[in-house]
Formats: sequence, C-alpha cells, structure tokens
Amino acid sequence: MRAGVQAESSAEEPKKIRVLIADDHVTVLEGLAAMIGRQPDMVVVAEAADGQEAIDLWTIHRPEVTLLDLRMPKLDGVDVIEEIRKRDSSARIIVLTTYETDTEILRAIKAGTKAYLLKDARREELLDCIRRVNRGETCIPASLIEKVATGLSSEALTGRELNVLELLARGKSNKEIGVSLYISETTVKSHLRSIFRKLNVLSRTEAISVANRRGLIRL
Repeated sequence: MRAGVQAESSAEEPKKIRVLIADDHVTVLEGLAAMIGRQPDMVVVAEAADGQEAIDLWTIHRPEVTLLDLRMPKLDGVDVIEEIRKRDSSARIIVLTTYETDTEILRAIKAGTKAYLLKDARREELLDCIRRVNRGETCIPASLIEKVATGLSSEALTGRELNVLELLARGKSNKEIGVSLYISETTVKSHLRSIFRKLNVLSRTEAISVANRRGLIRL
C-alpha cells in the first residue's frame, strides 16, 4: 500500500526541464550549472567542454534544452547545432555567447537555434529564456533581430572581396594585396570601391571597423 502511495505521489511531481550546458570556460560552465541546478523546475543532465562532447552528450541524454557557447574547441557552436538537428530537427538549443556580430547571429539562426543571448544577460532573462524555449517558443532579443535584418539588407561581398578585406585589415597596401592575390593594383582598387559601396563606408579604416562588427573578418 505504501509503495502505491509513493508511486502516485511521484507521478504527480512536475517534470523538470532537463538541460545540457556546453562551454569551454570552466568557470562559466560551473556557474551556469550551479544557477540552473538551483531552480526547482530544472535539472542539469550533462556538461560539455567542447563541441564534439556536446554532440556526444546530447545524443546520450536527449535534453529538453541545450545551452550552447558559440565558439568552442573541436567544433564551433553552429556546427554543433547543425549536427544535433540532423539527429532531431525539433531540438531546442539556446546560444549563449559573448559574440553579437551580424554573421555569427545569422549563422546560428540559419542553423536552427531557438534563442540567442549574450553572456551579460540578467539571470532572470536567461532562466525565462530556458522556460520559453522549453515551451517551443523562440527567444531572440529585438536588438539582435534588427542587426540581422540590417545585415540581410546589405549586398553580400564576393569571395575575392573578402580576401581583399582580410589583407586590408592586416595593414597591407594596395600593391601588397595585389601581390598576395596575384592581381593588379588596378583590380585591387576596383575591389575596394565595390567593398566601400557594399559596406556603405568611405575609408579603409571604416571598412575594417564595419567588417569586424559584422563578423566578416576577425581582428
């Protein structure tokens, strides 16, 4: 009789949100695990320190929500999202990162993330996001959506223009860029004019700054 009562009581307990956390910074990982573990409606089922481990642990535990850093060893966050969603297209993944460049955000959204939060988000905001994503909602701040929309409205740079831009960011002159890419200095100038127009800038310095902000190059 007592066993039956216990089983009934257990059945009435609300199901906790099972969370997988993936971050290569130990302090961040442990802090998130402690914070989430204190919530009465959540439980941390696994902690991963790199992208491949995140996929392996997700496959084992199949959590309701995965909290994922964007840049990790072995596989980056976008690769992890894509691999997990190959296994389950309905997987609920939250990107929690320090990066907010247009390209990073767009890549994560295209890969299928349900939420994108910066690591300086308030604790209540993060916990609310986990609960919302668990319910099947998306959780992407309006400010980040605006950044993506701005990026999408811009004309994309070609592969060669990105090559020129990367060398420009390294401080190379037009002549040096031409030598590196085996093109004439005149062609380099033509690419730069196109880059300036597409990025809506007037100088080399401004082009580098805008490109870095959008995640087109990494300084």
